[in-house]
Amino acid sequence: MSVIILTIIKAALVIYGIAIVIVLFRTIIGPTTADRVIAFDAIGAILISVVGILSIIYNTFSYLEASLIIAILAFLSTVGISRFIEGGRVFESKRDR
Repeated sequence: MSVIILTIIKAALVIYGIAIVIVLFRTIIGPTTADRVIAFDAIGAILISVVGILSIIYNTFSYLEASLIIAILAFLSTVGISRFIEGGRVFESKRDR
C-alpha cells in the first residue's frame, strides 16, 4: 500500500480510539439508562469499524467473521437491555406458574 493510504488508515484508527474514549465516558456518566444503551451500541459499531480497518491492514478476510460476531452480539445485547428497561422482563412467558 502507498504511504498516503497507510497514513489515512492510521489517522482513522486514532480517531476511532478517541471516539471510543468519548463513548465510554457517556457509558459511565450517562444520566439515563437509555443513554448508556445507545453508547454501548455505538461502541459495538466503532469496534466493527476498527476490525474492518484491521482486516484491510493485514489484507485478510478472516477478521470480517469477527466483525459479524461483534455485530450480532451488539444487536442482541441492545435488544435485550431495551426490553428489560421497557418492562423489566427480557423473556415473556405465556404460562403462569
